[in-house]
Amino acid sequence: MKMFTSERMRAHRGSSLFSRSGLALIKRRAMRRRVWFKVLDRVERIILNLTIKCVARVRSPKLTGIMATIIDKLANAVKTQLKRLMEKVGRPLAQKLGRIAQNWGSVSATRWAEDHDFIQYLTVMCMNTPAMFKL
Repeated sequence: MKMFTSERMRAHRGSSLFSRSGLALIKRRAMRRRVWFKVLDRVERIILNLTIKCVARVRSPKLTGIMATIIDKLANAVKTQLKRLMEKVGRPLAQKLGRIAQNWGSVSATRWAEDHDFIQYLTVMCMNTPAMFKL
């Protein structure tokens, strides 16, 4: 859910994820990426639209839970193929390589599994490896 994290939204708009402007930003991004109608059913779209129109900031725990599930759906749909592969392939590979390097005595290898650039590098290398060379 990196695309819709509250830190990025506050930096961008000066607001929180469950404010009117934050929800409108999420809707705009989903519509630009053409996932608004593909991912959400009619009721979920109506709930999000009404919340944007009627509520300045979501305070209800029940509505917050409903909005969180809708935002999660949109965030997963908006992710690029590279980001999906980074979570599925790159991170486990970085963890495995980090454990091997730790066994060899590397102290800095503990941070490899959390290094975004290293995970992205491993993912791209894995994507570009021909199938006949993969084990």
